[in-house]
Parts: sequence; structure tokens; C-alpha cells
Amino acid sequence: MDAGRSPLSRAGRVATVAVPAAFLTLFFLFPLTAILERGFTSGDGLSLPAGTGRLLWFTTWQAAASTLLTLAAGLPLAWAIGRFRFRGRSLARALVLVPFVLPTVVVATAFLALLPDGYERGLWAILAAHVFFNVAVVTRIVGGAWATIDPSSADAAAVLGAGPLRRVREVTLPQLAPALSAASALTFLFCFTSFGVILILGGPGRATVETEIYNRAARLFDLQGAAALSLLQLGAVAVVLTVASILETRAGEPATLSDESDVLRRPSGRERVVLAFVLGTAGIMLVLPLALLVSQARGSWGSLFRETPALLVEPWQAAMFSIAFAGVAAAIALVVGGLTAIALARRPPGVVDGLVLLPLGASAVMLGFGFLIAFDEAPVDFRSSWWLVPVAQSLVAAPFVVRIVTPALRSIDPALREVAATLGASPARVSREIDAPLVGRAFAVAAGFAFAVALGEFGATVFVARAEQPTLPVAIFRFLGRPGAENQGTAAALAVVLAAIAAGAALVAERVADGRGRAL
Repeated sequence: MDAGRSPLSRAGRVATVAVPAAFLTLFFLFPLTAILERGFTSGDGLSLPAGTGRLLWFTTWQAAASTLLTLAAGLPLAWAIGRFRFRGRSLARALVLVPFVLPTVVVATAFLALLPDGYERGLWAILAAHVFFNVAVVTRIVGGAWATIDPSSADAAAVLGAGPLRRVREVTLPQLAPALSAASALTFLFCFTSFGVILILGGPGRATVETEIYNRAARLFDLQGAAALSLLQLGAVAVVLTVASILETRAGEPATLSDESDVLRRPSGRERVVLAFVLGTAGIMLVLPLALLVSQARGSWGSLFRETPALLVEPWQAAMFSIAFAGVAAAIALVVGGLTAIALARRPPGVVDGLVLLPLGASAVMLGFGFLIAFDEAPVDFRSSWWLVPVAQSLVAAPFVVRIVTPALRSIDPALREVAATLGASPARVSREIDAPLVGRAFAVAAGFAFAVALGEFGATVFVARAEQPTLPVAIFRFLGRPGAENQGTAAALAVVLAAIAAGAALVAERVADGRGRAL
């Protein structure tokens, strides 16, 4: 058995590549190619609109600034969650996911009311909203990795006289490098392709590549310009992900994994004060916009159970559809992303690791249009199929599974597999008794993220969701687009329901994962 590789049969190795490749070819490359072809054939060929350089520059540097600020806000919370056992830890891990799944149009509207006059639109509003949305990415990915790193190496460094800062710099950070790289790449990607935040909070002159794609495709009906910008955005994302993968390969070193129950400890001394400050600051930062949503929803709960011209169903039914679709999407993402992670773990980190995130870099507007164009005739006439919604959602969720599970698989000491094989364990038993317990926590984190991402996906879902089966983000968008205080209140009430479902699902996942860890 090759060192560092999972014990798979030949058929298993083929499946880890063939299944994800077939899925992405049919549901990502095919619709994206269809809409790009339509765009290019509608004009005289590839032609970038005027001012593209300025758009690309602003898109890039605001995403970089947002990523740095998100790391600054999220790393202290990741340290608190990844190193300490305290009352309410599972609740904190669940609540931090809530902002991440809320539709951008809702949170952007909340920030308009929250920020002081003169700051409600512009660069600072954009940066604040991006931090609010993406702090969950840093906290969950880095905190999840931190909670499984064996502290014995840092303890040994302390015995040898290394101070706290030196231990962090020379022991902890190298072991966290893969998780930091994954969190940074995902955060940059989300900020680079941000749509609703820029559209509402950007103000005049604050357009990005993604908002210009929407402007060209949906308002000016310039599919040629939108297609050219989509290719530019996809190429820029590919470059960023390639660089991130190279840096991850050079910076990371294998971490010694341990069960979370052996890593977490009670805070002592000054740590209690620092922990209280970190949790309190994070709580204020995350709760204020949510509290404003609850305030806006006051008095509108009854409207969730009444017929409305905005939807073909009563608003509360959108929650049922969202839960069902997100559950199916998470299952698809775990299968496709899990198989991809197994395939990647069998090879050293490299450029391919970054390219699996490309679906996140594609324009949601163009991908949604692509679904309508590509799947409109036999033998792939899928536009009326309910399952097209979770498939579209899983395209966004699967990369999270890959980026969370792959580092955990690579961190397993190959000596454990070799010893088990030497003692006569079959490949299936080695996977069941060696790999599964060590990566169980990573899969639990990935499952929670996949469900949360699918629950809040809007860009592609709005194009493929059937009118009689709306998801919560689609329903919220429709109510926000109608005048009147009652419609705005119903939108806020649905946003609170969406937040509650996300928090509840994440909390259940935490409990299940904790119970599984104790059983193992």
C-alpha cells in the first residue's frame, strides 16, 4: 500500500474520479458552455466592454481587503472554538453559520439601516458586510482544524523554552496552513464574486465584474459582453486558486491529528478574560444585524400563513421546500465532494486542489441562464424537474466538502494504515476503522457547511426554482421586490425563519458529531 494513500480497489479509484467528473461535466460545464456559446454567437465574437480594467481592479482589491479583515475577525473566534471547552460552545458554532446563509439582499438592507449616515453605502459598508457574511468560513474551517491538532508538539516546545508567540509562529501556524489557505481562498472567492452586497451597498461607481455581468445580461440584454466578462471572471478565479494551491503546498506541513475530546480544555487564568472578550465582541458583531431583522419582522408572523399574490403557495411552505432541497443538495455534495477529496488525498497538494473550487467562481447569473438554455430539449429537458434545484445548490456546496475533507485525509499518518494492513486488515476494514474515525469530524463540518450553503443559495436557484416550489431566499427576494410595509415585514419574518433553520440544523449536526466522537 502506497504511503499516504487510502486503501481502495481499482474500481473504487476509478469511481473517485469518474463520478465527480461526470457530474461536473453535465451540470456545470454543459450549461456554462451553452450560455457562453449563445453570448458569442449573438455578436461579432469576444469583446470586453469598456472600463473592464477598472472593474477588475476594484473587484480584486476589495476582495483582498475583505479577506484580510475577515481573517482578523475570524481567527480569534476560531482559536476560542478550536482550543477550549466552555458552556455554549456548540451553540456558538451553530450561530456563527447564520449570517453565512442569509440572502445578501436581506443583510445588505439591514446594513443600510444599521450603519450611520454617510457610511451606509460605499467601500466601508461593503467591507463590513463581507466580514459579517464570511467570518463563518474562517471560524468553521480553521476552528475545526484547530480542534483536531494534537497539542503535544506545542507542549513539547513550551518545555524546551519556546514562548507563546514562538509556539504559535513555529508550531501551530504551519500545522494550520492548509486550513488557513482553504479559508482564505474561499473567503476571497466569495468576496470576488459578491453580488447582492455590491449591488445594494456599493453606491454609484462601485460596480464589480459580477454586478456588471448582471447589468449586461439582465438589463442591457448584452449577452456578448456578459459572456466575455464571465470568461474573464472565471480565468481570474482560476489564477487565484492556482496561486493559493501553490502557496498551500509550500507552506503546509502534516499535522498530528487527535480526537477533539482530547484537544479541547477548560480555559484558565487570563484565558478566561480573553475568551470572554472574543466571544462578546463576536456576539455583538453578529447579533446586531440579526436583531434588526427580528425587529423588522415584528407583527408580520401571521402573514406567513396567509395566501399572497407574491407567491403561489403560503409563505411558510417555502421553508419546507428549502429544508427538503437543502437536504438533497447536501447529500449530493457529500457524495461528489467526498469522492473528489479521496481522489485528491491520494496525490500531493497541487494546482488541482484549487481548480475544484472553480464552480464557486462562475457567475451565478450566467450559470442560472445556462440551466434554462441547456436543459430545454430532449434528451436533457430537465427544466420542469424538481431535482434541478438541489443539483444547482450542490454545485456551490460540493467545493466546501472537498476543501474541508481533503486536508483531514492527507493528515492521517500512513503508518497507521500500514500497521493495520500488516496485521491482516482488509482495505475496507482499514478505511472503516482507521480513516473514518479520524476524518469523521471533518465530514461533520463539511455536512453542516454543505446544508447551510444550499439553504441560502440564491443566484442559480432563482432561475430554476418552480413557481409552486419556491425556496426561502427566492420567496424573500420576491417580497422585497414588492412595495409596501407588509411585504417588507414578511420578507424579514422569512429571513428570521431561514436563520433559525440554519442555526438549528448546525446545532443538531454539532450534537450528532459530538455523540459520534464519544462513541468512537
